Amino acid sequence: MPKTLATAAVDRLLHQAHIVLAEGSSLRLTQANSGQGVVPLAPAG
Repeated sequence: MPKTLATAAVDRLLHQAHIVLAEGSSLRLTQANSGQGVVPLAPAG
């Protein structure tokens, strides 16, 4: 996707968006830093 098209798409999505500020630590960042990151899915079948 060209950069200009991506920029335009994000601009359209965020035009009417509301900003939500969340406080506290990130659960995902905490897990990633402790070595508990993404667990691969088992193969199907």
